[in-house]
Amino acid sequence: MLAELFAVMAPVLAGAGLGFTWIRLGHPYPVDFVTRLVFNIGTPALVIASLSEAEIDAGSFGRTMLATALVIVAMAAATVLVARVLRRDWRVLLAPMMYPNTGNMGLPVVLYAFGSAGFVYGITVMVTVSLFQFTLGTMLASRGNPLKSLAKTPTVYAILIALSLLLTDTALPLWLANSVDLISGFTVPLMLITLGVSLASIQVKNLKSGIGFSLLRIPVAALLAWGIGHLLALPPMGHSILVLQMSMPVAVFNYLFAQKARREPEYVASLVFCSTLLSLFYLPILLAILM
Repeated sequence: MLAELFAVMAPVLAGAGLGFTWIRLGHPYPVDFVTRLVFNIGTPALVIASLSEAEIDAGSFGRTMLATALVIVAMAAATVLVARVLRRDWRVLLAPMMYPNTGNMGLPVVLYAFGSAGFVYGITVMVTVSLFQFTLGTMLASRGNPLKSLAKTPTVYAILIALSLLLTDTALPLWLANSVDLISGFTVPLMLITLGVSLASIQVKNLKSGIGFSLLRIPVAALLAWGIGHLLALPPMGHSILVLQMSMPVAVFNYLFAQKARREPEYVASLVFCSTLLSLFYLPILLAILM
């Protein structure tokens, strides 16, 4: 079992470690360019490549999206209690509570732990979290129009295309399928490298508070995901992946949103760093339970 768990975590550590070391050695890394590349091209290609050929029925897909949305809403409600315990402004903790790192950390872990059969569930959870984060999250950070943000998100259109292919049992032309598969291949490695770069670039000043938040958030997220997944009768693999994905550390994007909204970005940086650090210890335990 230990060998299997190490096989799952090793690629994640290697990719993130490469990005972290690259920055610490003083080399430049175009974070803005890579982020745009991953979210505007890589992720949509990954969604189409994964969902269009996925062996998942529409009912399971829909229930997984609904379960993820309900967990996010439940985590938002739990923010009030966590904020009281930590004596922090609930508006600062709201995004870190709601949005785990289901992308550049969650997807690789799901892929290496559950293979291609489980990857589609990981994509489904990630897509749902992203829809919330880039609409509601953008609105809370800038008070802009969430519909406008949604309309400019290529992943949304990729979801619609993939769903239409999935529901109509239609296959992409071979030349297009091969092209999409090739482009999607760079997404997960770049996600991991960028994660390491982001962690190396964040200045952390409040480790104790960050660890305290993580120790509260992780069990709350896992229990809510387990309960909601059980209530909606998710397939066993989908249920496990929902729990795993929603228990991921705080997404790096929460730090960027906190900077934009000027809501204690240094504190949010500590939440990102500490939760990611702790994940190296609790994810193997969680995987041992779920796999």
